[in-house]
Amino acid sequence: MRKEEKQEIVQALAEQIKSYGNFYITDTADLSVEKINGIRRRCFEQDIIIQVAKNSLIQKALVEAGIDSEELRSVLKGASTLLFSESGNAPAKLIKQLRKEGDKPVLKAAYIQETAFVGDNQLDALVNLKSKDELVADIIAALQSPAKNVISALQSGGNTVSGLLKALEDRG
Repeated sequence: MRKEEKQEIVQALAEQIKSYGNFYITDTADLSVEKINGIRRRCFEQDIIIQVAKNSLIQKALVEAGIDSEELRSVLKGASTLLFSESGNAPAKLIKQLRKEGDKPVLKAAYIQETAFVGDNQLDALVNLKSKDELVADIIAALQSPAKNVISALQSGGNTVSGLLKALEDRG
């Protein structure tokens, strides 16, 4: 491979790293072509981008993307496959599903919202991570809950919000 081709790959990987913000580094070595194609198909169905690259190119792409993580560099040994996703936990869920069928892919590391998770033992923690949208929904639900409880209590007692407001006006 020519130097220009390598640089193009590094640039493309760096752009994916920057644009997604979430990526996983996995080991899919020794899997058959049939298994790899099955993984690719499932990635496509779940909006996960799968990319195989040489470790040296991944390392250069990390630097190019502004990620200076010794933890991530330390896992770049052997065969490495990158998984990119908008959702921080989607690749973890996919890996967990695939592991029910075999012992690979193995999670080497994940980079989620500027945090590195290293090692296959982090898989369960990553599966349970909530996405940004899920966190926002939880916060909205928590904020709405007290108001709903007050309204519900008033209505169940035969009172209405307008009745309560009128009572408050009469007092003031």
